[in-house]
Formats: sequence, C-alpha cells, structure tokens
Amino acid sequence: MNRFEGGGNREAKIRYLDADFQILTPGTFVTCAITGRPVLVDELKYWSVARQEAYVDAAASLEAEKRAGALPNQRR
Repeated sequence: MNRFEGGGNREAKIRYLDADFQILTPGTFVTCAITGRPVLVDELKYWSVARQEAYVDAAASLEAEKRAGALPNQRR
C-alpha cells in the first residue's frame, strides 16, 4: 500500500509478521515504540513480531531488545 491509497494522515494499525506485515487499519505511519517518532508505512523496516512493535531504525530495535532482556549478557 502506498500513501496515496487512502488512510489520510493517520496512524495505521498493523499486524507484524515474520519478514512482512499486514495492514489492519489503513494509515500513513506507525509510531516507534522506543522513540515515539512516526515511521512512514512505506519506509517501515524494523519491528518485533513477539512484541508487535515498530521501530524507527536499527538502534531503536536494538534498544527494544535490550529492554526486553532478549540479548545475552554482554561484556562492558
């Protein structure tokens, strides 16, 4: 779906799947679960299937994994 197929300038509702997603309610953007910044649906690349969350970039995705305790302990 591109931004000209309806949905106006509102938040989309999305079901996040492995390597894909399904638009439940049309919209132009979703909100990053970490930063709160909008992510255009056409540019959405990072999300969590387990937590059903979208992320604006790889750094936000990594932060979500850390917060969820999904990464093994790392040396500091």
